[in-house]
Amino acid sequence: MKMKMLSALLVLAPAVSAFALTADFTTVTGKVRPELHSSGFGPTICSLTEQALNDVKSMGFAAARTHDWALVNANERVCDYFHIFPLMHLDATKPENYVFGPTDYLLKRTREEAGLKVFFRLGTSIEHSGSRIHFNALVPDDFEKVAETFAATVRHYNRGWANGFNWGIRYWEIWNEPDGYSNMWARPEGCAGLSKPELEEHCARLRDDFVRFYVMVLKRLKSEFGDEIKVGGPALCSYRPDWFKPILEACKAAGVAPDFISWHGYCNDPTRFNREAERARSLCDGYGFTKCELIVNEWHYFGENYSWTDMQRCSDPLVKARIWDGPDSHNGIRSACFTLATLANLQRSRIDQAYYYGCRHVGAWGFKDELQRKYKVFYALQLFGRLMKDYAEICASDSAGSITTLALRDPAGRKALLVADYGGASRTIDLDLKGVAKGAKASCTLLSHTQDLVPVQPNLFTGDRLRLVKPDFFSAAFLVTFD
Repeated sequence: MKMKMLSALLVLAPAVSAFALTADFTTVTGKVRPELHSSGFGPTICSLTEQALNDVKSMGFAAARTHDWALVNANERVCDYFHIFPLMHLDATKPENYVFGPTDYLLKRTREEAGLKVFFRLGTSIEHSGSRIHFNALVPDDFEKVAETFAATVRHYNRGWANGFNWGIRYWEIWNEPDGYSNMWARPEGCAGLSKPELEEHCARLRDDFVRFYVMVLKRLKSEFGDEIKVGGPALCSYRPDWFKPILEACKAAGVAPDFISWHGYCNDPTRFNREAERARSLCDGYGFTKCELIVNEWHYFGENYSWTDMQRCSDPLVKARIWDGPDSHNGIRSACFTLATLANLQRSRIDQAYYYGCRHVGAWGFKDELQRKYKVFYALQLFGRLMKDYAEICASDSAGSITTLALRDPAGRKALLVADYGGASRTIDLDLKGVAKGAKASCTLLSHTQDLVPVQPNLFTGDRLRLVKPDFFSAAFLVTFD
């Protein structure tokens, strides 16, 4: 009996707070930037119910990037350049040699039904055929002709060419992850069996080929479209100066400036992109490209307790359970709080746009499983989308240890405070408040391992002091609004 009473007391008694943080609504530090809350996917052509479309819209994304859309639109020839211009031996200047219809329909849904801007990736979706053989994600045989098909695609969507549109799509990205030598910028025979020195030489040649291709496409598109569009890339697998430097050097030598550089990150550090942005800004400025934007257009939580091999190839049920089940899983509450912390930090970064890789509807990189059960990350993205819609200014607030905060306000005086505890050991979070009116009421919404955006009461609110208590020792997030 005594042991049962002691256990009950331990559950009821919150741990001592590890942090005392401050949210100061009297000090504005910047403007809310919705473009940092964008998606790697949008609507699909097939089997998209009204509910699924409403779910996509409810996450409040600003834009959608078209990479890998050929993979999630089953049996549809969309977006990839060899789907749009399928017979490379034909004349690239003739409209009748292009197949725009499926991509037209998909982008129309994205723009008009989901209300998302389009960020168009020129090139190919990823090809997971291994290191021995490739069919689609190949180094093109004719760089100049591929550049012409890219120009025709821009012309179709922005200048009405080939029964096209005048949509004014602004961002056009040259390829995706060319440093992925075995699945994105590959030779037909692959690289299996090469020794380490041979593989290094193979990869160096591929990089040199890509740098030449990148500069050629950049010059071709800017020569026709000028400042009507922004052209850049190449969406590297990660922030890699060993790739960015030769690209920027070649651009400078050719007298052409990229409008943006882009890269990806799958990680478990919610401050990583802020640090990378500082290095990227310094790198671009050093080459004289001071107007070059910085874009992270694939990012997602990747846990400490599993690997890419575990996720893609391991069939061990214990490993699969570690990846997909429980609070620390790939799309569980820890992932959700990482997502909120990263989105909050991006608002304070030098990144210009960011695209969460996911929301393909169902599956590992989606917002629900095969049984239509929503992942925790869905609720995190939905919550942040509301903030991007409802608030205009960022105010001063502290973050420390496992706790990330984001204080917001609007011109009407409404105030909101996002608090994400990503893996913290303490159940209690204390905050000092400035600029909250005396007599104000605090409303609180909780996202936890067992609760999905449910209203709760703050443990303590005195106008200038706020205490929040997690329902368990897992990650959790709170949104507190003050009226």
